[in-house]
Amino acid sequence: MRSVLLYSRPGCGLCDEARAVILAERARTPFAFTEVDVSTDDELERAYGIRIPVVVVDGEEAFEVRVDPAAFAALLRS
Repeated sequence: MRSVLLYSRPGCGLCDEARAVILAERARTPFAFTEVDVSTDDELERAYGIRIPVVVVDGEEAFEVRVDPAAFAALLRS
């Protein structure tokens, strides 16, 4: 099963949009999903803070800032 990790923070509108894309696709395509709040960890904040949301698929960074629904779906099905 594929895995998707979303780095985000509370109050982030772009993160809300990315989460919506991810969850909509998850309703069609099964995959494991984890979300990590970068604001709870200084190291994660330094690594991802200005680039959030960052979406990692199977350990590879796939998207940052915006998640294109069609590209995300195609990536999961490839």
